[in-house]
Amino acid sequence: MAKVSLMPDFLNEDDLNTFEGWLKYQAVDRATATPDDLAMWRDLFDEGRQQSLAAPKVGLMKLQPLVPGEHRYAVAVREISDLWLTLWVRRSRKGEFFILYPRGNGDWNPHASYHLNGTLHMMGFDHKVGEPQKRQPLIGAFRGTEHLGAYGGHNPNGVGAKCDPAAFSGIVEVAPDTLGPRNGTVVIDLVEPGCEPVPFDHVVQQKTFSDLLPWVVIRIVS
Repeated sequence: MAKVSLMPDFLNEDDLNTFEGWLKYQAVDRATATPDDLAMWRDLFDEGRQQSLAAPKVGLMKLQPLVPGEHRYAVAVREISDLWLTLWVRRSRKGEFFILYPRGNGDWNPHASYHLNGTLHMMGFDHKVGEPQKRQPLIGAFRGTEHLGAYGGHNPNGVGAKCDPAAFSGIVEVAPDTLGPRNGTVVIDLVEPGCEPVPFDHVVQQKTFSDLLPWVVIRIVS
């Protein structure tokens, strides 16, 4: 008997520009939807397309030059000669961690932050998303591993943030058709040397940045 794959077909950003592809992203079966439902979905699609076309592209990310003690680790999708930034991890001079997304809408500002006192925040529109989580403090010896989240919903080409390798301490360069609006996840962990991060299935790429303690492990999960 043939093995049936449970992984959904890859949905890229161009697919979302069509009504059929957008319905797949919304998990709507056109064959079983009523005409009224399809009309509602069509209105939502048209509205979203108008907003998307009106949104400015980020362009070349112009980050401040790295200062001594600061590190940045980028995750970027390679498409021929273009390198599109989808997120990055910033380790501040104080030793705190920030997970940041490039966005054309400056009001959104989605990010996560792990502070010296051990508090992990998720933010959007400069407001906390969910309850803060308590992890081990980032003062003194770091022990074991701390999971900083799994991040999906990638549209690097649509956001249009070009990655400048000179702005980062290191880069995880990802192949096309790996990270998309529906497919692929970036998993980020801090680990003590000799420890393994939280296990995940379907890891297709992994890179460890060991310039400072704790180490930063970035994995790409299909």
